[in-house]
Amino acid sequence: MKDASGYTLSGCNAQALSHLEQALHEFRCFAGNPVATAEAALAEAPGLVMAHVLRAWLYLLSAEADGVVPAREALDAARSLPCNEREAWHLGAIQQLCHGHWRAAAITLEDLNAHYPLDTLALQAGQQIDFFVGDSRMLRDRIARVLPAWSRHVPGWHAVLGMQAFGLEETGDYARAERLGREAVELEPRDAWAQHAVAHVLEMQGRRDEGIEWMLGNEGWQSHSFLAVHNWWHLALHHLAQGDAPEVLALYDGPIHGHRPQIHVELVDASALLWRLKLQGADVGQRWQQLAERWAPFAADGHYAFSDWHAAMAFVAAGRDDLLQALQHAQQEAMTRQGDNAVFTREVGAAATQAFIAYGQQDWGRAVELLRPIRSQSHRFGGSHAQRDLLEQTLIAAAQRSGQRVLAQALEQERQLLARQRHPVTHAGLVVTA
Repeated sequence: MKDASGYTLSGCNAQALSHLEQALHEFRCFAGNPVATAEAALAEAPGLVMAHVLRAWLYLLSAEADGVVPAREALDAARSLPCNEREAWHLGAIQQLCHGHWRAAAITLEDLNAHYPLDTLALQAGQQIDFFVGDSRMLRDRIARVLPAWSRHVPGWHAVLGMQAFGLEETGDYARAERLGREAVELEPRDAWAQHAVAHVLEMQGRRDEGIEWMLGNEGWQSHSFLAVHNWWHLALHHLAQGDAPEVLALYDGPIHGHRPQIHVELVDASALLWRLKLQGADVGQRWQQLAERWAPFAADGHYAFSDWHAAMAFVAAGRDDLLQALQHAQQEAMTRQGDNAVFTREVGAAATQAFIAYGQQDWGRAVELLRPIRSQSHRFGGSHAQRDLLEQTLIAAAQRSGQRVLAQALEQERQLLARQRHPVTHAGLVVTA
């Protein structure tokens, strides 16, 4: 039996195929519950290798330590079954990521898509890994390589457009990124990743009113989406840039943190938003203490440096020295392990964490000393330009507070020039008050 792209599926039947296609569509849109839908497929056909594959990817791409165990279980189940070449490539990449070899898994998926360019799951998993390792070129080029095989008549075209849009945005091609992202959302309004790609363009170009209109003008991403919190975060950034702290806090208390998130990617957004408010001198009440409690179960994970950095923000601002000590110990241990997170932590993560601790201790000079060497290589521990910009904002604030006025002015001038290059009409500089 073959899937919608014409690729053979091992261990499939008609009932399971329907569930599998639905789960893949849900994942392409970042909507619904693709794990449950994949499990429904397995209930119909326990030998369906690609349902086990999808389940493994969904857990691994959470970038959480707790996701590795169920991913390994799915991998072991799939390995006990007959599989074809494409499925074997997926299993090889999953095994690599289970062992913490992010970049190797990304390369394996490159090879898979060179032979099977219509495999959207491999494209999507590969681009997510590119994002986690900060490889902006591959965010773009992974998708560019397969485009000759695609057309609007192939199922999943909207997702390919959305992925290409995000890759183009992260490599600075804002006009094409916006065009493709808008086209993708027009084709599939629930495509939260394409919505997010355009949101990044509008953020990087400082188009605040347009950004608010874009986020509120399409309701497709706002419910039953596991990217919704991140997209609400993008909306909040526009209000923050307009100086509307009350609206930012309303978004924080509502769709961003009101549901008391327990997963890393949503906690990351909460930390990043509150820290930006901190830099602007806003009073956030007890929100830091509440957020620190959400992060507390993950303090000792040492699984992904980018998440550790955001957890540290909450622990610093909440005054939770106990959790900070656990996190720092986990980082030290992580740097001794095999796997790519040891490199992420050594090259950027540990210094970023220490810098934000120094900032919280009002040791502004130390924060500057730690941030300056990593600012040009911060992409190496993942995230987007918009997310990593918090390092730059904190560096400017620390330079101002430590009395390094010349440095702060130089950094501001650099920032304003970059803003003009991104969007000639909008080029306001950053003013930090706290």
